Amino acid sequence: MSETSGDRLIDGAAAGRFGPANVDASYLHALQPEDVSRGDLLTLMVAHSETGIIVVDEYHNVVVYNDRAADLGMVRDVLADGVAEAVSEVFTTGVDRHFDFSPPQSSLGFVSTGRTVHRPVETVRCVASLAALTGQRYVLVYGDDDSTNQRVEATRRDFAANVSHELKTPLGAISLMAEAMLESRDDPAAVEHFGRRVLKEATRMGSLVNELIGLSRLQDGAIADFVRVDIDALVDDAVAAAGVTAEIAEIDLVTDGPSHVSVQADRTLLLTALSNLLVNAINHSPTGEVVSVSRKRVVIDDLDMIAIAITDRGIGIAPVDQQRVFERFYRVDKARSRATGGTGLGLAIVKHVAASHGGHIGLWSKPGTGSTFSLYIPIDPDKEEELSL
Repeated sequence: MSETSGDRLIDGAAAGRFGPANVDASYLHALQPEDVSRGDLLTLMVAHSETGIIVVDEYHNVVVYNDRAADLGMVRDVLADGVAEAVSEVFTTGVDRHFDFSPPQSSLGFVSTGRTVHRPVETVRCVASLAALTGQRYVLVYGDDDSTNQRVEATRRDFAANVSHELKTPLGAISLMAEAMLESRDDPAAVEHFGRRVLKEATRMGSLVNELIGLSRLQDGAIADFVRVDIDALVDDAVAAAGVTAEIAEIDLVTDGPSHVSVQADRTLLLTALSNLLVNAINHSPTGEVVSVSRKRVVIDDLDMIAIAITDRGIGIAPVDQQRVFERFYRVDKARSRATGGTGLGLAIVKHVAASHGGHIGLWSKPGTGSTFSLYIPIDPDKEEELSL
């Protein structure tokens, strides 16, 4: 059997006759089935691997690498610094080295635009192993993009820290007020005052725990089977549920005419989303103002949808905050949110409810004018026809 291109590539590079060799499998397209060897298949595997692969000789020269290694920033004709350090250690100790590598950030984006560009690969999880072939020592380096896992882990840490902080606040208040109650046992008015405060903080903490559980279920995809939901009845129920909150805040709730639309959905989740939007609008509206609910059929990306819009005449949301208001625990006005008993999870839940139904949540807002949150849910044409009969 004749020598394959893959064999020639590795052998030639190992003998120092070539510079760093990028494994290229393009020549395989010209081969006949009977001419394909194991070396050709190995070349195909290395060239198209999702893992970055580099072979380094004992003189620290890059012998072979694939495109994925270059894409991950592990090599640019020469080894990246972090990878080179690991290779040197393996040659010295003979022990495999597992390490995380952060690709160097290019300055080209800064030079051309005046700002840095987002780095798609943030972390590469690598392993460097010592190997020998015909008396020669090599280090084989393998690297996989671990950016997603790192981002998820960072999100998990932030979430745990935020939950701990949010629970610590009402718990600390309850502890202090319980002590005050004990010290004021002979003063009925003080006991009643602190008792009401304890009840308020305990209720807030309970709401936070319940919303955390609900959000966790949404993110895990734990959603009941969809049923036909009458949008008009849903809006009426949501407005009725928010009626007491609006009355206390001296806010008028107004709605437009019926839409005669139905959707396939989890009614409880949609009711929770609308209730969260209504309470949010009420809490951010000045006394005596109006919060309105409107329904409108729209077509987005050829998809027929019902848009339920909740509009307030409040302080509005600055552009810098508009993209973040749907993040868990993000508050535009922390003092106001705490005063109204907000958990910082309401809009995050709305976003996940919309996504779980194949829809989305929209936001229009102007500081000093107010805000409109629009919940978009796809319409089921068949069920809508049944409703209209």
